[in-house]
Amino acid sequence: MTSAILIDAARLEGSVRAALEGAGASAESVDATTRALMHASRVGVDSHGVRLVPHYCKVMAGGRVNPRPNVTVKRTAAATGTVDGDDGLGHLTSYRAAAFAVELARESGIGAVGAVRSSHLGAAGAYAAAIAEAGMIGFATTNTDSVVGLFDGTKAFHGTNPLAFAAPVAGEKPWLLDMATSSIPMNRVLLYRSLDQILPPGVAADTNGLATRDPKAADMLLPLGGEGYGFKGAALAGVATLLTGILNGTTLDHEFIPMVGDVDISTPRNMGHFFLAIDPERFAGAALFADGMRRYLDALRAVAPVEGGKVMAPGDREWDVEARRAMEGIPVDPDTAAFLRLTPAK
Repeated sequence: MTSAILIDAARLEGSVRAALEGAGASAESVDATTRALMHASRVGVDSHGVRLVPHYCKVMAGGRVNPRPNVTVKRTAAATGTVDGDDGLGHLTSYRAAAFAVELARESGIGAVGAVRSSHLGAAGAYAAAIAEAGMIGFATTNTDSVVGLFDGTKAFHGTNPLAFAAPVAGEKPWLLDMATSSIPMNRVLLYRSLDQILPPGVAADTNGLATRDPKAADMLLPLGGEGYGFKGAALAGVATLLTGILNGTTLDHEFIPMVGDVDISTPRNMGHFFLAIDPERFAGAALFADGMRRYLDALRAVAPVEGGKVMAPGDREWDVEARRAMEGIPVDPDTAAFLRLTPAK
């Protein structure tokens, strides 16, 4: 983000809160959305961070998203339940669902929760990490509107459909994997457009299905694995669709109103999400689990790197970025900075 400005985290959080409050969001919605967006911006997932505030304010004003939802929780069995987001901001629905999954897991060992009538999830890792911070293995996923081509396909079919896993680590930040099943998130393309930067190779295609590095020409993303092995990413995207849209009876990828563009922003999109919490105490036990994680991570990080490389466990990069940004500030792209009325500190 070479043209971005650096903003202190506390100042940025205050501006995000003010914008959401100004758009009429409830206190709970503001808290949850700010928490999720700041998580993403702190750990370097800028495509799903504070740059989304203008979009959320726009869709709340347009009627797509309910700024003051009545989110409800329903237990359906010993270890399962659903959360109805009342078409509110997806972050509130998702944190509520993650907390419900933890509650169920404390009783039953495993908690599986589907979310319905939700909206854009944000960074899936925020919710998996919240489950891990409660001492459990966490999983979070969602399906989204069609922006990713199929392997050997000529048009977009799946969404970016992220899969996020997290696990507690004694004395450390959680082990955290947060990945899109596309080559990159679509929001990354929008970010590159805002910054007027060239895309990496093999991540996006134009209207003819041909790979392009021009973010303005990009019409769809390529699935994870690229041109030779994209069948893997396309299949994993289907896993997210199975657990969210199909299992919950919510909108399928190809049925969604697109998130952005010249589209209807008055009709709710009925997004589905899925969350899983697993209590280690009900398996080998919390103590043995903690010991196993410690031995695993110590051995992994002790592997000699290639020249110029660095061996890292999932999450190491994100927590390193978080520590650096805590000292240097969080980069904010020019469009978002203008919307949030932020200027560089003098």
